[in-house]
Amino acid sequence: MFGSSPRNGANAYSKVGMETGVFAADPHKLILMLFDGALMAINNAINQMEAGKIAEKGRSISHAVAIVERGLRASLNKEVGGELAQNLDALYGYIIKQLMTANIQNDVEKLVESKKLLHELRSAWEQIAPNKNAQNAAAERIAPMQQDALAPRKSSFISV
Repeated sequence: MFGSSPRNGANAYSKVGMETGVFAADPHKLILMLFDGALMAINNAINQMEAGKIAEKGRSISHAVAIVERGLRASLNKEVGGELAQNLDALYGYIIKQLMTANIQNDVEKLVESKKLLHELRSAWEQIAPNKNAQNAAAERIAPMQQDALAPRKSSFISV
């Protein structure tokens, strides 16, 4: 009816699912999603490079660079994060350089190295996830207090 293929429809549903995930995600989850997006773009670039699809490879690498630069690197708080944030900033800079060099030189090994570094960072980030059990327990303790605070009160006034 609209001239689109079933694949385009599936891509649209996938995009909606991803966008819904972004709106519902906490900050920790958003960073994981950025790592996943960069890793997926690098995997695509590796496959495209090996298949000789130069234009597609370039788009995938550009997408990975954008995620690392404008997502992961931009989210660093260097004032609060101190030396760790500075080190991550330098590492993200190195990854970006490797990705750009891989694109120019058609170097799969630089893509693989970038993928490995991002995967290790993702794994470390996943390990420091906020403790959902502690958050849920705190919410369960607070909920009765909130309900009690909102409950109607009996008047203690005495009529004369």
